[in-house]
Amino acid sequence: INQKMGNSSESFSFVLAAYGNVGALKYMYFVMILFWYLFICVANTVLIVVIRVDRRLHEPMYILLCNLCVNEINSSTSLYPLLLSQMFSDIHGITLTWCFLQMSCMYTSASVEFCSLAAMAYDRYIAICHPFSYNVIMNTERVFLLILLVWIFSFVSFLLSYSFIYSLKFCGDIIDNVYCDHQLIIRLSCSVSIQSSLSIIFFVIMSILLPFTLISVSYLKILAVCRKTSTENKQKAVTTCTPQIVSVSNLFIGCICYSIDFRFLVAQVPDEVRIILAIYLLICQPILTPFMYGFNLPKIRQSCKMLLFKRK
Repeated sequence: INQKMGNSSESFSFVLAAYGNVGALKYMYFVMILFWYLFICVANTVLIVVIRVDRRLHEPMYILLCNLCVNEINSSTSLYPLLLSQMFSDIHGITLTWCFLQMSCMYTSASVEFCSLAAMAYDRYIAICHPFSYNVIMNTERVFLLILLVWIFSFVSFLLSYSFIYSLKFCGDIIDNVYCDHQLIIRLSCSVSIQSSLSIIFFVIMSILLPFTLISVSYLKILAVCRKTSTENKQKAVTTCTPQIVSVSNLFIGCICYSIDFRFLVAQVPDEVRIILAIYLLICQPILTPFMYGFNLPKIRQSCKMLLFKRK
């Protein structure tokens, strides 16, 4: 046990116990994780570059998509470099400061993900339900302001929810995971106050339930309008909205996987499965975004072909 237990200083460190001893397999895991991380970064960067280069894509929907891709890179960077650095470590230790930094990146990214999808759902609602007012309501300046507010809101939401963790005193230092999970860290504190439960509830309401409510209302109104329009307009609405619906559905699958308490299923669930489910969102979501939008939106697909094959 860490000798500095009971102190909440920068020198206090945790042990990420879920890595275990994988022996020679660590080389294979390292290559797989590195490849996947680079694959995520390249795929999202390509989409960002395509949107930046093609002036026809300088529209609110694609600017919001570009922001979503930036967030996918940010969320992946909050996890994968740590995984890679721990592969060849015998101790698997991480200081409280780095733990807090990782949590700030991960949970801010999670909030940005939901809020960005809410902004994209609102954009589709205005485009489909109020097409004549679209250029006035969703102009470029307002979109960039909306993106800025999303990031500020998400970061402030994290700070208000979890900043108290940095001042906690700990009576344990073993985190049974491959990254710093706030729930597991709170369990290691010497005294669990009602503040910890309230902080989780506050973060879930502000960063997940509120954006999901906005997404649901937007799509219900879109569905109501689409029922009264032509078949062609219905197809256009389905084409532009399907990627967002898939993204939201995948996010909730990930949230369910993250929320499962495996302490009661240790005997039934292998360690590898438990770890994969814990980081499911950061495995699937960052690569789902560029491929869902890249292959489903005609304008993006056409611009990708022009960029790759130099067609004019």
